[in-house]
Amino acid sequence: MEASAGISGLGRALVQNNALLLQDAEAIQRLAQASGISFVEQLIASKKMSAVEVATFASGVFGYPLLDMGAIDPAQLPKSMVDEELIGSRRLVPLFKRGNKLYIGTSDPTQTSAFHAITFKTGLTVEVVVVEDDKLSKVIGKYTEDATAAIKALENEDFGDLEFVDPDAPTAHSETNQPDVDDAPVVKFIHKVLLDAITGGASDVHFEPYEKFYRIRYRVDGQLKEIAQPPLLLKEKIASRIKVISRLDISEKRVPQDGRLKLVISKTHSIDFRVSTLPTLYGEKIVMRILDASAASLDIEQLGFEPEQKKLLLEAIGRPYGMVLVTGPTGSGKTVSLYTCLNILNKPDINISTAEDPVEINLPGINQVNVNEKAGLTFSSALKAFLRQDPDVIMVGEIRDFETADISIKAAQTGHMVFSTLHTNNAPATLTRLLNMGVAPFNVASSVLLIMAQRLARRLCSHCKAPVDIPDTALLRAGFRQEELDGSWKPYGPVGCDECRGSGYKGRTGIYEVMPITDAMTRLIMQNGTAIDINDLALKEGMVDLRHAGLLKVKRGLTSLAEIEAVTND
Repeated sequence: MEASAGISGLGRALVQNNALLLQDAEAIQRLAQASGISFVEQLIASKKMSAVEVATFASGVFGYPLLDMGAIDPAQLPKSMVDEELIGSRRLVPLFKRGNKLYIGTSDPTQTSAFHAITFKTGLTVEVVVVEDDKLSKVIGKYTEDATAAIKALENEDFGDLEFVDPDAPTAHSETNQPDVDDAPVVKFIHKVLLDAITGGASDVHFEPYEKFYRIRYRVDGQLKEIAQPPLLLKEKIASRIKVISRLDISEKRVPQDGRLKLVISKTHSIDFRVSTLPTLYGEKIVMRILDASAASLDIEQLGFEPEQKKLLLEAIGRPYGMVLVTGPTGSGKTVSLYTCLNILNKPDINISTAEDPVEINLPGINQVNVNEKAGLTFSSALKAFLRQDPDVIMVGEIRDFETADISIKAAQTGHMVFSTLHTNNAPATLTRLLNMGVAPFNVASSVLLIMAQRLARRLCSHCKAPVDIPDTALLRAGFRQEELDGSWKPYGPVGCDECRGSGYKGRTGIYEVMPITDAMTRLIMQNGTAIDINDLALKEGMVDLRHAGLLKVKRGLTSLAEIEAVTND
């Protein structure tokens, strides 16, 4: 007997194997569509077959294993690996993952389109396991209850009324800013998380999915702190919403993506975010870097320079041409230091251009360019363009290759002041890094005026810091000289109070190693001196290295010895 094309795959199999009459299968299909339920549910409700009989038939005919769902703890199922909507609409649940295979439990193994969708989204091979529909209903019902409760809990929160706009068109309102009603609690929750991050002084927000939990962390004063564990069931909604407002592809979950968004706090204040997604084992991790120009202090007096260091820096940037390099790890405050220098030079009679990836601080009066390597706008191509724009001062976000280094040095030699950064541990190593890139010693010696290495150390909270007893042997081992331990000062340590949220630290201060290129150092560079030779000469000429610059702040009670040992442990 020929089965009707309108019947489900399982229904056709039942008819073809004489387990169900064609007219009964067609009637069940019509009732299922009218009631908005699956063919299997309606078949069992019509009492033509029991749940056990349907599962046994499907397992035998299609050759899939049969599993008793009653023997499985629903809390242990990796439900987060499959979209919530798919679980409810197609009546299936992920059972477990083994290698590159994801085992899916279902009472209807003929819904191949659903299995293809899971394979596409997870990149895993789907292995079908047949289960009894009544037991499957209990698992799906429990899952739906948990998801609904999580959403309802968010609906009761008052998260304020903020607005996201497209950073590339700040006056235009995107349709993506009008969320679906069902997602409104998640939208408000993300608003709350971002607003708390801004008010709490965070530099980054991490959204991290794991197998059995989902957490959100802030990076405050360089330290990551967990601030929330939203329900695991919401991880897909949170990731999708962030990707929508960041103009990212929400359907692409297998490769990293980068985007930007702007959060409008008020008519006069908005904050940019740099957004990065990363596919991990249990979902997409998202990190949002907060680019709040208003929070960056560009006052050189506030950065933490020692008086002699500040004098050397101001003398170098006051020269008509040459190169000033800043070095240090990511997040050590290099951008703020460079912009402080640019802010000093930012006058109506000076033309300043910068190339950055991305622009983090918006400074009126400076021509700022966002590097876009995909579009062919690299640091080196931006530099070439700058030199045709009659510049006085140029800032290159980072010297990454020989071409950028070569153009920067030639610009410094032809009457321009050039600022840039490199990733090296200290100031002397920066010179050898340039030489290793292929820059000739003569070009380095004739263009570089000053190199500054820096770190950021947490400041002790002024409300709760307290003196601590540290043995002289420990202080000497840390780098203090015997004559400094004269009893005229006491080291301080963290305590913790409401002002610093129990951490004992509040805010950060810079630690600097400022090395001017003197005549003696120029001769040493020309003689291919090593980083050790250059370091020895710099110390002989009076340079204060990073460790001793930090120890000076310990003496003044600005930070703790443990913090300095941690950030200057190169």
